[in-house]
Amino acid sequence: MLISKKVNIYRILSGTWRHFFYEIVACVSAYLVYRYVESIHVFDSIIVSSIIPTILGTALAFFIGFNNNQAYDRWWEARKIWGALVNDSRSWARQVFYYIEDLGSSSDLINPIKVKLIYRHIAFLYALKDNLRNDAEEQYRIYLSAEDYEAISKESNKANALLNLQTKDIEALSKNKSIDGFKFLELNKMLVNFCDEMGMSERIKNTVFPTTYNFYTRVFVWIFIISVTWSAVDDMGAWSIIVGILVGYIFLTTHKIGMALLNPFDNIPTGIPLNQITRTIEINLLELLKEQNIPEPVQSVNGEYIM
Repeated sequence: MLISKKVNIYRILSGTWRHFFYEIVACVSAYLVYRYVESIHVFDSIIVSSIIPTILGTALAFFIGFNNNQAYDRWWEARKIWGALVNDSRSWARQVFYYIEDLGSSSDLINPIKVKLIYRHIAFLYALKDNLRNDAEEQYRIYLSAEDYEAISKESNKANALLNLQTKDIEALSKNKSIDGFKFLELNKMLVNFCDEMGMSERIKNTVFPTTYNFYTRVFVWIFIISVTWSAVDDMGAWSIIVGILVGYIFLTTHKIGMALLNPFDNIPTGIPLNQITRTIEINLLELLKEQNIPEPVQSVNGEYIM
């Protein structure tokens, strides 16, 4: 996720130089074709009316605005889902820690089931993150017992399998009278919330933004760039090339900004900072358990973005 309020010129140039180069080629080619057609007198007079790029540019502006708005909605929904996951994770850990009694009178004797449930939830977060980013790191493994890891190893959805194990354990706690009915319902409610948030995240990841939106928008932008160049040739001559490049650059860059938000869970600077969010929850939960070896927060990259 981008966090810098300043625009890095290098990042702008590195992200847009390719279509800027293609614009130069397209505009120069359009200018030469227009002059060549005039020189061989195919038509007595060729005039591309300015009304063509005007109408096309207006339509494209609305269409790109719609695409960018939908792309941002996807990004913002993903951010809200993981914001809710942060809150629910803290509530889950707090309920586990205080609803389940410790082994003895000393506060240092933490019931192993508490540690197991909280550790397993951290593993759930990392498994969900790995699934959303198609990552095979298996960072969750360090928080699982050999038995738990074996239980989920054959499952295609590791995060969902971990929720099944959590449900099994709180059901056992309820049968053993370690928690009463109210506490069981509260803990189960948290597991339902985790399942909902996991499902919403997977829905965004697996729902492809209509390919035709991106394809036809880019095609029409290039038609628009050529028509702008052609319409300005008679009045501006070779300067029409510069006009076509500048106007096209604005449209292409605006479109590219929206497309960068389409897949919010991708491991890219404009994506949701899943690494940071997961690490933040991990730190909070380990501090609740009074752990000594607590990892450092995820740092930003050059103060520009955080993954």
